[in-house]
Amino acid sequence: MTILVTGATGRIGRHVVDQLVARNADVRVLVRDLAKANFPETVDVAQGELLDIEALRKAFSGVRTLFLLNAVAGDEFTQALITLNIAREAGVERVVYLSVFDADRAVNVPHFAVKYGAERMLEAMGFGASFLRPAYFIDNDVMIKDVIFNHGVYPMPIGSRGVAMVDARDIAEVAAIELIRRDQTSEKLPSEVINLVGPDTLTGAELAAIWSDTLGRPIVYGGDDPSGFEQNVASFAPKWMAYEMRLMAERYVSDGMIPEAGDVERLTKILGRRLHSYREFASQLIASA
Repeated sequence: MTILVTGATGRIGRHVVDQLVARNADVRVLVRDLAKANFPETVDVAQGELLDIEALRKAFSGVRTLFLLNAVAGDEFTQALITLNIAREAGVERVVYLSVFDADRAVNVPHFAVKYGAERMLEAMGFGASFLRPAYFIDNDVMIKDVIFNHGVYPMPIGSRGVAMVDARDIAEVAAIELIRRDQTSEKLPSEVINLVGPDTLTGAELAAIWSDTLGRPIVYGGDDPSGFEQNVASFAPKWMAYEMRLMAERYVSDGMIPEAGDVERLTKILGRRLHSYREFASQLIASA
């Protein structure tokens, strides 16, 4: 049966599509902009968005399994609930949902609370779902490379508790494996939570040390105050989003994103390989600069 991928032109969704195609899955993508739909010929492309009811109904025709990724937005919860209602109307029972690490605990951060709410709706509506809860994306740090390279500062307020940063490729491959596992069973499977973490739980100071080692010169940690981070985000995003990102950074400092016992081993077993590390990311970013 067909697997529908939302958010397919983003950095996670595109990797998910690639992984599904590599596994010979029957894939359909929902995209807003057809100009960005440069997918393999085997991928069926549906145009629309998560609040376009008729486009959703067409996209869900013949679909059994859904990868639901909806980005941080003011109407994120509405997008998720509309999509889930249309999915259920179409007979879809199997979902892989991209949530967030500690969604059930960091409820003062709006998009964490939204994703936890969507998890609860998936359960209440009778779906069999994999709740993928990724920690901080390693790939986010592409956005701060100029500060690191040109000013010698690792600026993200990560704190001293530790964050198990995860690579987008690992997130996407686990998602594809879960989608196929759920799609190919004769009956829907029970819901479960999968924490998506990296192999190392790193503090702000440790991240600065990795950059010092890989660059061969001193890089310092910018500290735990999230004010500069908020101001930077506000320069290219709405102020409400900048404030929300500040709240998220405050959670890094106060609580970290620390794997539960067995998380790394579970992911390694699912993938059949080791997880990508932050040090590898830093080396690759330097090599491409």
